[in-house]
Amino acid sequence: MLVNTHILKLALVILTLFSIQTQAQVKTWTLQECLDTALVQNKNIQMAKNQGEIALLKNREAKAQLLPKLFLQGDYRYFTELPFQLMPQSAFGGPEGVFREIQFGVPHNISANLTFKMPLYDAQVMGGIKASETYQELTFLQEGKTKEQVYLEVSNLYYNAQILKNKLAFIQKNLTNSRKLEKNTRLLYEQTLAQRTDWDKVLLQNQQLESAVLQAESQYETVLKALKFVMGLPLNGKMDIPLTIGSNESEVWTTEKTLDELIQEKQQQISQQELTTLRNSRIPSLALYGNYGRTGFGFTGNPESFLNFYPVSFIGLQLNVPVFNGTVTNKKISQKKIDLQNNQLQQELIIQQTDMLHQNALLQRQVAKSQLQTSQQQIQLAESVYQRTLLQQQEGLASLTEVLLADNALRDAQQLYLNAMVEYLKANLDIKKTSGNLLN
Repeated sequence: MLVNTHILKLALVILTLFSIQTQAQVKTWTLQECLDTALVQNKNIQMAKNQGEIALLKNREAKAQLLPKLFLQGDYRYFTELPFQLMPQSAFGGPEGVFREIQFGVPHNISANLTFKMPLYDAQVMGGIKASETYQELTFLQEGKTKEQVYLEVSNLYYNAQILKNKLAFIQKNLTNSRKLEKNTRLLYEQTLAQRTDWDKVLLQNQQLESAVLQAESQYETVLKALKFVMGLPLNGKMDIPLTIGSNESEVWTTEKTLDELIQEKQQQISQQELTTLRNSRIPSLALYGNYGRTGFGFTGNPESFLNFYPVSFIGLQLNVPVFNGTVTNKKISQKKIDLQNNQLQQELIIQQTDMLHQNALLQRQVAKSQLQTSQQQIQLAESVYQRTLLQQQEGLASLTEVLLADNALRDAQQLYLNAMVEYLKANLDIKKTSGNLLN
């Protein structure tokens, strides 16, 4: 029995050491590390890159329209009834205007042809190539837009985790203070210097704070799982976030065009190219084409069966001139002009909206920065007031109500600090986004 007890103690020591070592191995991730990982492993970014590859292939497909085309065609026909032709009798010395039906040819007809065609000039094909190049540029911008969205999502989740961790630290500190208060109140109660209800109030506060700790820890783990999901990491992996919030970023960024503005410009450019292509559809197209093949004629019967092949080849130019298509092109041009007007209005709307959001973010950050400084001072002051009131309560110079009021004031200052930090971090992200510097 004694040996078993020693073995049990040794096992507990080993498990404790292993637990401490495991906790020490949990990596603390910086925001930049989270962003770098997400930009590589996020599934949405990978799909956006694939769309860029598709756009590149579409551009090559459009350029391939200018390459020569070769077609191999084969045909076999067996005439159960030979076709009729009307022959003028005048060709054989007969009267004018008199025709006679006649069947000629052979029942077996075989042909094999290799056809060659290459466009020399086609305005629509050239327009399609330019549009595909612009679309490729648009796809790269949309990939950047996807990266921006992932950047914002990772940053918001990261800051949310840090806010929750600070909230948890405040609650744990308040719980420590409340337990000291409970100990003091219990001693006063035992000395008949406090009532049982006073002790119960503090006990209730402890239970509430313990529940708040559990809730904050659960929220923190939930946010970490969401962060790992966006980063493309396994959900069962271990990670941690530092308690200190990095709010000392550069507060001045040069204003550049946002991705929303650049995307709208590309869409406007594509619409303009589509309009040009529609107008150019009225321009004639010219193509070089040729054919090389063999035709076989065969006959089975008396007095002689045969199957003979004869070559056929030619080369030429093909000119297509659009003359009239029922005003369809005119209607399409009119529609595209209206579409261009809407694109222009949308572009102006995006510029004005971005400027408004940028100005609002600057104002929001200024207010949040001021609130941060105020709340930090209030936390220090409230902490000092609480400690003094707690000492006075131990000496019987302050009531429990005064201690609880000081504790509530401290909690309010802590919550004000957390709210101000959220607003400050959010404003910083908004400023970077609306100034076109989010990914820089």
